[in-house]
Parts: sequence; structure tokens; C-alpha cells
Amino acid sequence: MFTPLVQNMIEQYDYPVLTAETLDDFLESSGEVVLFFTENAQKFPETNDVAMILPELVKAFRGRFSAAIIALADQRKLQMHYGFREWPTLVFLRYGEYLGAISRVQDWDVYLADTRRILAAEPSKPPEFNLPVAGAGCCT
Repeated sequence: MFTPLVQNMIEQYDYPVLTAETLDDFLESSGEVVLFFTENAQKFPETNDVAMILPELVKAFRGRFSAAIIALADQRKLQMHYGFREWPTLVFLRYGEYLGAISRVQDWDVYLADTRRILAAEPSKPPEFNLPVAGAGCCT
């Protein structure tokens, strides 16, 4: 279940909640889009902050991209596809092709600069998803 703040954002801005099964159909009918991966806001409280920022980001770019929320049940599965490791994350796509991602809460100027850079990018493959290995990089 989404937090009341995230649920309010979904309802107020009429953002669709997408599942792994509905994502492709949505992306086929969309140009540039940002997918909001919230995860569990109890565990990642920055999710509520990003829920306040996302509509303002859409507004700042005058609707150049649309926003959608990924259903909680499918977030971990789709996280692996898009290769990010931190929560919450905004994943930017153009006609379903990966452009880039912004994770966690950032300063407003960082959001603006990163979003401009991402939207100017050519589509690419998402980064590989790698789980951190305990003790990796440790000398013995």
C-alpha cells in the first residue's frame, strides 16, 4: 500500500499505477515518461519527499514528459530491468527506451540539471543490476 502522500499525488494528478503487465502498453502510447519507483516509504522515507517533487518537476518541464507510478508488487522485479540500486528512483524513458535515472532526494537545481541532461541524451541500455557483495573491496 502506498503512503497517504503518494496516494494523494496519484489521485490529484491522475498518474497511472503500472504493473509489469501494463507497463509495455503504457510505454507504447507514451513519448517521454518518468516512472516513479517508491518502494516502501516506511523503509525509505525520502519517497514522500519525491512524491511532492515529482509533480513540480513535470510542471517545470511544461508537460514534456508524463509521470507514472510503478505498483509496489512489481518494483523489485522492474528495478533489476532498469539497473538502479537506491530508492526512491525516477526512471526516464523515451518511447520505452532508457534515458537515465535520478535516485533519492536531490536539491531542486540538481533535479533540473539532471532532468535536462537526461532528456537530451540518446537512449541507451540501462546499467547492469548488480547486488552489492558483502565484504567486497575489503583487504585481508
